[in-house]
Amino acid sequence: MSQDSIVRMANQIATFFATYPHPQAVEGTYDHIKKFWDPRMRKQLAEKVAAGGDGLSEIALEAARKLPSAEMRAG
Repeated sequence: MSQDSIVRMANQIATFFATYPHPQAVEGTYDHIKKFWDPRMRKQLAEKVAAGGDGLSEIALEAARKLPSAEMRAG
């Protein structure tokens, strides 16, 4: 999957939760990515964050940073 697709999908999830208070929006986005994304997708997201996270919304970026580092290397 392309980095652009990963960013778009993470931002779509964050947009869904954006109407919640900020901490809940980050937690909801994090929870969705952790539960429903394939480990390879999470790894790509981690690579995007490590490269600076360009294009990720604030909520998506904060959620991605919450993922355990071991989980982020999976795949």
